[in-house]
Amino acid sequence: MAASTAAGKQRIPKVAKVKNKAPAEVQITAEQLLREAKERELELLPPPPQQKITDEEELNDYKLRKRKTFEDNIRKNRTVISNWIKYAQWEESLKEIQRARSIYERALDVDYRNITLWLKYAEMEMKNRQVNHARNIWDRAITTLPRVNQFWYKYTYMEEMLGNVAGARQVFEHWMEWQPEEQAWHSYINFELRYKEVERARTIYERFVLVHPAVKNWIKYARFEEKHAYFAHARKVYERAVEFFGDEHMDEHLYVAFAKFEENQKEFERVRVIYKYALDRISKQEAQELFKNYTIFEKKFGDRRGIEDIIVSKRRFQYEEEVKANPHNYDAWFDYLRLVESDAEADTVREVYERAIANVPPIQEKRHWKRYIYLWVNYALYEELEAKDPERTRQVYQASLELIPHKKFTFAKMWLYYAQFEIRQKNLPFARRALGTSIGKCPKNKLFKGYIELELQLREFDRCRKLYEKFLEFEPENCTSWIKFAELETILGDIERARAIYELAISQPRLDMPEVLWKSYIDFEIEQEETERTRNLYRQLLQRTQHVKVWISFAQFELSSVKEGSVAKCRQIYEEANKTMRNCEEKEERLMLLESWRSFEDEFGTVSDKERVDKLMPEKVKKRRKVQADDGSDAGWEEYYDYIFPEDAANQPNLKLLAMAKLWKKQQQEREAAEQDPDKDIDESESSSF
Repeated sequence: MAASTAAGKQRIPKVAKVKNKAPAEVQITAEQLLREAKERELELLPPPPQQKITDEEELNDYKLRKRKTFEDNIRKNRTVISNWIKYAQWEESLKEIQRARSIYERALDVDYRNITLWLKYAEMEMKNRQVNHARNIWDRAITTLPRVNQFWYKYTYMEEMLGNVAGARQVFEHWMEWQPEEQAWHSYINFELRYKEVERARTIYERFVLVHPAVKNWIKYARFEEKHAYFAHARKVYERAVEFFGDEHMDEHLYVAFAKFEENQKEFERVRVIYKYALDRISKQEAQELFKNYTIFEKKFGDRRGIEDIIVSKRRFQYEEEVKANPHNYDAWFDYLRLVESDAEADTVREVYERAIANVPPIQEKRHWKRYIYLWVNYALYEELEAKDPERTRQVYQASLELIPHKKFTFAKMWLYYAQFEIRQKNLPFARRALGTSIGKCPKNKLFKGYIELELQLREFDRCRKLYEKFLEFEPENCTSWIKFAELETILGDIERARAIYELAISQPRLDMPEVLWKSYIDFEIEQEETERTRNLYRQLLQRTQHVKVWISFAQFELSSVKEGSVAKCRQIYEEANKTMRNCEEKEERLMLLESWRSFEDEFGTVSDKERVDKLMPEKVKKRRKVQADDGSDAGWEEYYDYIFPEDAANQPNLKLLAMAKLWKKQQQEREAAEQDPDKDIDESESSSF
């Protein structure tokens, strides 16, 4: 029987099988369930009836039941302190102080670390004017939990309210032995100040700044002395603070406060000394407030020079930090040097320049040197224009030219600046020697041009010729040099020499801008009124290129010659150009030629000439072609315009056949339209007859 009962107890109830596990169509949320439960509260339970106790027996019975309830709650869970507090407060409400005290003691045995329990216990004793009991509780509390500041605050407040100043001071002293947080020290100091005990407050401050040696606490100590008119003591506190923190742990707020104190005492020189001392020792990032206050001070009490000094020193300090962080930041060096040049002495400027140019780029690539080289340029210009020291300027230029790795790259501007400097110093041989050395070491276009320009200004034409010869040996494909050389000879009146230079130039196998050279040569011959030579030049040029602009220019040249038959010659050139360009793939160029020809005939030709050119004009046709992407795949189709010239169409029978097919298709469409709408056809025929 027992076995069957046990089996019955262990039997697991059957779980109903869910046939359809799909989610319901209408989902019910937890909010809906709660709302329905609230709505279905049809009747509220009435509150329990109020009991009126009429005699002592009922009162005792009520107390017994209530105490039993509290004891049961405590017995169920001893660690819930709120049950103990409620129990004690209920006993207190019945004036059963001894019982309440007993409950609190029992609760403390359970959890003596509970702060609320101690506070409620002490408050009960204070409420019932049990001062000695309260003191006993506070003593036990601060002994058991000395780091709970609330106990100390309450204890000292109670003693002060009772007028027991000595007792409160004793509690504070006991508290300070534990070295509490800053606010506790301030409470003690304020307590002493309330009773005018300034000397005691000073003693507390002395201990306070040693226990909590923060800058703000030293400042508070000094301000305390200043507030009570002990200015010598305040100054001494500031000096001790500066000495205490030293150079390793300097703080701008301490120096700002010290300076403001001295400012209030009208000690302006001391203020200036303090600010400068601090600015020399504190880094720029940590001295923003210091700079700001120093600037304000100088604006209020300093002269203009003092204000400028502080601004310059602030910016100088900032630039020093930047170049210290990255010595190769040449932009920062430029800004720094500009500042120093505007205010400092020559020796200081030279020192900064020397420091700047010492930071040579680590890589010998020109792009890394482009900013750096301007340090040398500015240095040389400073020595020449500001310091008025030509010898040092020469040394700067020479040192820079020795430093540049000329085998890898050079800076033509440095050579030219040096040469121009020597000319200003009336040392022409030095300038020529420098430019000659530059051309020998590292020939460049700018160097040749600069040297030639110099000799031209000096009217040394034989030297210019030699330089041009050297230049063209170095770079024979430079068309500009050939043109300038020929122009020089033209200016000097040596036409044959200029023509020979042009001939030599066009015979070069490789030129960078041949069209410019040929144009210059043709313009030269036109200026010399050598028509036949110009015509021959055009023919030579057309043998090398069949560009449309050459043909048009040739035609315009023939037209511009005021001789008889110039129009006929011009027309002949247009015809020759048109024949030549029939095989040209660039149809736009051919169209450009015909348009130029038509504009010529519009001005000088007859009607038949104009009609002849108009017949040569092409037809503009829209076409489509496949477009390929960069990877070779099809990218669709694009439309473009093509030009079909009548001369080409006559030579291609396929084009004729295509035109006839288009005409036949158009006629067929017209015939079908006429058959579908005969009335309309009749109307159209009548209207056409009218």
